[in-house]
Amino acid sequence: MRLPGRLSAAIAVLTDVETRKRPVSEALKAWGLNNRFAGAGDRAAIGNLVYDALRRRASHAALMGNDMPRALVLAVAIRDWHEDPAALSASFAGDSHAPEPLTDEEIARAVGPLSDDTPGWALADIPEWLAPSLERGFGGSWIAEGQAMAGRPSLDLRTNTLKASRDRVLKSLARFNPTETAISPVGVTMPAGPGDARTPNVTTDEGYLKGWFEVQDQGSQIVAALAGAKPGEQVLDLCAGAGGKTLALAAAMGNKGQIFAYDSDRNRLAPIYDRLKRNGARNVQVRAPQPGALDDLVGKMDRVVIDAPCTGTGTWRRRPDTKWKLSPELLAQRVGEQAAILAEGQLYLKPGGVLVYITCSILPEENDDQVAAFLAANPGFASVASEALWQAAFGTTLPPNLDTAQGGIALTPHLTGTDGFYFNALRTAH
Repeated sequence: MRLPGRLSAAIAVLTDVETRKRPVSEALKAWGLNNRFAGAGDRAAIGNLVYDALRRRASHAALMGNDMPRALVLAVAIRDWHEDPAALSASFAGDSHAPEPLTDEEIARAVGPLSDDTPGWALADIPEWLAPSLERGFGGSWIAEGQAMAGRPSLDLRTNTLKASRDRVLKSLARFNPTETAISPVGVTMPAGPGDARTPNVTTDEGYLKGWFEVQDQGSQIVAALAGAKPGEQVLDLCAGAGGKTLALAAAMGNKGQIFAYDSDRNRLAPIYDRLKRNGARNVQVRAPQPGALDDLVGKMDRVVIDAPCTGTGTWRRRPDTKWKLSPELLAQRVGEQAAILAEGQLYLKPGGVLVYITCSILPEENDDQVAAFLAANPGFASVASEALWQAAFGTTLPPNLDTAQGGIALTPHLTGTDGFYFNALRTAH
C-alpha cells in the first residue's frame, strides 16, 4: 500500500472506533482481517497513524477546526510525519484508494499555527475536565507534562539478572541497536522511530525465549527497584497481575526469601505461571484468589507491594484511546478501590514493615491525595525519605522535581522519559 491508501485505512479505523466505541486494538485487528492484502508494514503504518491521531487529538482538532477522523489523520500526516501538503494532495489524485484531495482550507490549517486562544487542555492534549487536576499536580509545567504524554513511547526491556547480564541482552538484540536505559541499571531501551517505523518484535528473540529479559517500561523497573526488596525477606505482591513487578522483585532478591503473588482477578494472574518458569524465578508462591487465601500471612510480611488499580493515565502514550474514555466516575471508582487495598495491605505487615504504594497514574487524586488520606487514618505509618530510597536503589542523588509533597516519587515522560508512575514507601512503627 502507498501512503494515500494507508491514510484512508487509518480514517476508516478511527471512524470504526468512534462509531462502535470499540478499543483501537480491536478495530485495527478487524481491519487487518478484512483486508488481508495489507502486509505487516502496512498494518504497522496504519496503527501508527491511528495512535498518533489519538495521542494529539485535542491539539490537532484545535488546529484543523474539527475532530473528525479525516481531519486528525491529515494533521498527523502533515504536522507529525512532515508530509508536504501539496505533494500529498497530488498523490491522492492518482490513487484509487486515497481519501478526497485536500481542500485549500485543510492545507491552510494544517500548515498554520495554533490559535493564540487555544485552551491549555488542548495544548496539553488531555480531556478538559482533567486540566485542574494536572495543574494541581504539576504546577506551571502541567502543559509540558501533557505534551510529553502525547509522544510515542520507547520499547524498554528489563534484564533478568537470574539468567543474564545486561551486556548479554544488548549483544542478543544488537540488530535493533539497543542502548542502556538512563536510570535503571538493568534496563535496555530502543527509542520509538518516526512515521511508519515498526516496533521491533523482541519476543521472538532467542534471549526472550530463554528468559534473559522481559518487556517492561523503565518506569516500572524503577519503582520495582525502589521497593527495596532484599534477599531473605517475606514479600506480598498484593496486586500481582501478570507478574511483571513480581519477576523484578524475584531477581532483586536473588531467588532468596519468599514472594507471595496474589491478584483478585484470576484472568490477570493467569500469565504469571509461564513467566515464572521462563524467568527461573523460584522464590515465588502464587496465591489464587479464594476466601482466606492470605489469612496465614497477616502480620508476617516485611514488605507489602501494592501496584494499585488506577486510571492508567501514566500509560497514555501506549494506550491513547483510554485518555478520551476516562470519566470522573471511573476516577472516583479507582480512588475507592485504592483506599480499600491500602487498608487491607497494612494488615499483612509485621512491626517495622514497609507498605509500598505504586500507581501508573499522574493524577494527584490517586497519588499524594491517597497517601495523605491513608496517613491521616493510620498515624502509625510514615513515608520513607524519597532521597534515601533513590540513593539505596541507584547510588545517585534523586533527580530534581521527582519528589512530591507527601514524600513520594513521581516519574513521567517529561521528567524521566518513562511512563507515568507514582511511588511511596510507608513504614510502620517498630
